[in-house]
Amino acid sequence: MILKIATTLQISENQVRKTIALLDEGATIPFISRYRKEATGSLDEVQVAAIRDLRDQYVELEKRREAILKSLKELEKLTPELEKAVRGAETLAKLEDIYLPYKPKRKTRAMAAREKGLQELANQLRLQRLADPEVLAAEYLEDVEEALAGARDILAEEMMETAEAREEARNLFTRKTTVKSSVAKGKQEAGIKYKDYFDWSESLAQAPSHRILALFRGENEGILNLNLTGPDEEVLNKLERRFITGNNASARQVGMAIQDGYKRLLMPAMETEMRAEAKKRADEEAIRVFAENIRQLLLAAPLGQKRVLALDPGFRTGCKVVCLDEQGTLLANTAVYPHIGPGQAAEAGHTIQDWVKKYKVQAIAIGNGTAGRETESFVRTLKLEGITIIMVNESGASIYSASEAAREEFPDKDVTVRGAVSIGRRLMDPLAELVKIDPKSIGVGQYQHDVDQKKLQASLDDTVISCVNSVGVELNTASKQILSYVSGLGPQLAQNIIDYRTKNGPFVKRSDLKKVTRLGEKAFEQAAAFLRIRNAKNPLDASAVHPERYEIVEKMAKDLNCKVADLLSNESLRKQIRLSQYVNAEVGIPTLTDIMEELAKPGRDPREQFEAFEFTEGVNEIKDLRVGMILPGIVTNITNFGAFVDIGVHQDGLVHVSQLADKFVRDPNEVVKVAQKVQVRVTEVDEVRKRIALSMKS
Repeated sequence: MILKIATTLQISENQVRKTIALLDEGATIPFISRYRKEATGSLDEVQVAAIRDLRDQYVELEKRREAILKSLKELEKLTPELEKAVRGAETLAKLEDIYLPYKPKRKTRAMAAREKGLQELANQLRLQRLADPEVLAAEYLEDVEEALAGARDILAEEMMETAEAREEARNLFTRKTTVKSSVAKGKQEAGIKYKDYFDWSESLAQAPSHRILALFRGENEGILNLNLTGPDEEVLNKLERRFITGNNASARQVGMAIQDGYKRLLMPAMETEMRAEAKKRADEEAIRVFAENIRQLLLAAPLGQKRVLALDPGFRTGCKVVCLDEQGTLLANTAVYPHIGPGQAAEAGHTIQDWVKKYKVQAIAIGNGTAGRETESFVRTLKLEGITIIMVNESGASIYSASEAAREEFPDKDVTVRGAVSIGRRLMDPLAELVKIDPKSIGVGQYQHDVDQKKLQASLDDTVISCVNSVGVELNTASKQILSYVSGLGPQLAQNIIDYRTKNGPFVKRSDLKKVTRLGEKAFEQAAAFLRIRNAKNPLDASAVHPERYEIVEKMAKDLNCKVADLLSNESLRKQIRLSQYVNAEVGIPTLTDIMEELAKPGRDPREQFEAFEFTEGVNEIKDLRVGMILPGIVTNITNFGAFVDIGVHQDGLVHVSQLADKFVRDPNEVVKVAQKVQVRVTEVDEVRKRIALSMKS
């Protein structure tokens, strides 16, 4: 297994062995990649995750192998040759092919024929030496044709279950299957969004992930008829060359068995496999794209610790308004009605102006849902000097506002107030707020409900954990939700930390974590360096330096006759440090280099600086768009076929991959990121289908 993983990932066996050992000890991926570089040879998170996933795949393969061997033994079918074949199978498909002839199954036509005593007749036909098989068939049953048909059923099953024949057919089907779609009768109008696939055909192997998922979704909704067509003639020719060795009446019986077996047994099995394989491949790619979008959204630039007034917009029901302090604590809430008449609008304006002064507001966050643009326009008319006004993507805010976490924090507030709080906090720190919401509800995926949910959840958990730990978490202000994603913690320890904080006040030093109920040495080792204590007595407690390496930093300070705090503030002192002096059996240059980078910028936030953004005034709905308009926008979602951009009209436009740049673009992520500000040109508007085509070409 270790050799196979190393070969697949093109790394050394020792790197794989050490990484698996760390994983087996309970170490997390962020911890391994950040704090065990000497052991792994500086493998990054992607490589460590790949080792884990391949290890898990091999473990599953071995479980299935042992289960098959056990079954064959119980069936008294296990021969030395068969055992060797089972143990030598390198893929699940090969393993299942070998097992198929022996696998217990419901009664088949071949079984019925065997019960009639026709196995020997089938054996004789397969030898293809009988010039007149009907003579022999008459010895088995009075009805000669029934005897020959039964023998052919046995042959068909045996030949179609031959592992080598199935592998040959699978290779051809994998390369040459065509997928065809057509509109179901009477569904043209109801399925207008699938219009592109009403008469569609392409190679299944070359069909991109998003198209496969769209076709399957259309089929599931009853809009599309989907057919897979394999290379029937080629497969039949291969089967005939493999099994037909003579040129007589017996050989013709074998040929008839091949034709029947292919149509009845092998072809449906291959089509089922192709569907499953295409779905698996499409799922993997869609999950990869979705996880990358989530990563970019979670790591979007934070406004930071500022006083924020947030509005959850609405027309008739009004706008819910909240004020938050620098830590995101709710100071006040109310409702204003700027869209139902001049009198109410004037009153709403006075309320917002008064609150901006009273609560020393530094920024205003406005949700981008219904009435969002209209509310933004209204707020801008108030001429609030020095106040940054930002439209915030509110996807999933309603999910959060009705969640247990929101009810726990604001038991006496209604869902609209909680939603407004979420909008404001998203502006301050997208990561800290978005981890409270199921990633599938954040609004950056297309097919997240169509793909394998278990694999999707595992990938999203990896992504959120990676983001949270790369940024680091402020121990004394973090929510239970974000703490639960910290390396080595989880929901229960996160709650225990909150309980300790509530009872004993803020943590003074990292080592106090060991006083938290059930937070033992292992959890401390995994979590401590990702948890920061701002303004701690020991400045290293606010950094990403691991407590297990404090001694090294203290020795560096001692050798330079200064304090640790001096190392953090004085670059000239750091330049005097010779890293080679501090190398030992456990700590090498990679870790020491990380320590030096951290001393230069302790607790640095890897996210970009926040930039204010405004949509074009007067362009609020799709009907306001004109071909040729140049508009500012924000990237909301990235797919393999392009990027979706919010231009402020309540319907994202698509920049097709061919329109992303003046050069050829293979992967849209090379050009754009989620939450990136871009300039786009409107190239097409379809109000009926609510489709907007955009271009970023110069």
